[in-house]
Amino acid sequence: MAHAPSNAAFYALETYQETTAFLRQRLPAALQCPQFGIVCGSGLGGLVDELDPATTVTFDYKDIPHFAVSTVQGHKGQLVFGMLGDKPTVCMVGRHHMYEGHALIRTVFPIRVMKLLGVSVLIVSNAAGGLNRAFRVGDIMILADHINVPGMGGANPLVGPNLTAFGPRFPPVSHAYDFDLRIAAVKAARAAGIDPGVVHEGVYCMVQGPSYETRAEARWLLSMGGDAVGMSTVPEVIIAKHAGMRVLGVSLITNVVAVGRGRSAIAAAIDGAVEGAHAVQDDELLLATHEEVLASVQLRGREIQALVRHLVVNCEAQKDVAAATAP
Repeated sequence: MAHAPSNAAFYALETYQETTAFLRQRLPAALQCPQFGIVCGSGLGGLVDELDPATTVTFDYKDIPHFAVSTVQGHKGQLVFGMLGDKPTVCMVGRHHMYEGHALIRTVFPIRVMKLLGVSVLIVSNAAGGLNRAFRVGDIMILADHINVPGMGGANPLVGPNLTAFGPRFPPVSHAYDFDLRIAAVKAARAAGIDPGVVHEGVYCMVQGPSYETRAEARWLLSMGGDAVGMSTVPEVIIAKHAGMRVLGVSLITNVVAVGRGRSAIAAAIDGAVEGAHAVQDDELLLATHEEVLASVQLRGREIQALVRHLVVNCEAQKDVAAATAP
């Protein structure tokens, strides 16, 4: 069994080039320069089914040089290449998370490999908890912005030596989510027959996990303008923007986050035996589990697959990035 590379290797361009060459040597010519990259979130691995099965080439993460291995239920840990319509595409079926113990620079390694392969449009999907009180389980949120909570404490994937071959030392991310791609996603949702009432735009909050957020944390995120919360996506987006890729983010709301203050121990002690003093409050019924998240994906997973298919098939990957991201 090969030893895992040290983190220092991920600050060397040669590491990314080695993995890129490994993949290209094993791909047919039509798939060697994919235009689109798709990151499949928890339970959303079905997105890979949109690829033409006659064209797919699959690599297990464990067999790819320098790739970390996914350990989370619902994440297969495969890199799948194939044609989506007439567009060469690569899908990450399962992503890497900080909470698995991976160094942050390793969690985003595949995104830079995608860039070197030729990907110009990255679509990131995730399962998220709804903070916005108007959101319901099964709703779809198109990311308009994000709040990087770990980043506020210094956990940014660009910390360390800058690889200028990918991008500048201080990249702007105020327009991280491509406006034209967001418009295209709304149109794709309509074309896929998705109820317009379940499609929203919003702000995604990233927390490190693996524990779910407390009520107090949820209220804080909500007060800062957050609409949904999850444990992924943002590092990938930062790395993609650093490398000049256009980015679309899509969240599937899989649970409603509890934000109420919960029971009062003081009130319960004073009330004593008063009936209902120890009753479970409504928002305690909202406690999230990973199994609940995976089950909720089944409600809307196929519709998200259809949305992505419509978007990719009708999208022009090579649009000028500077024009697309201008304020």
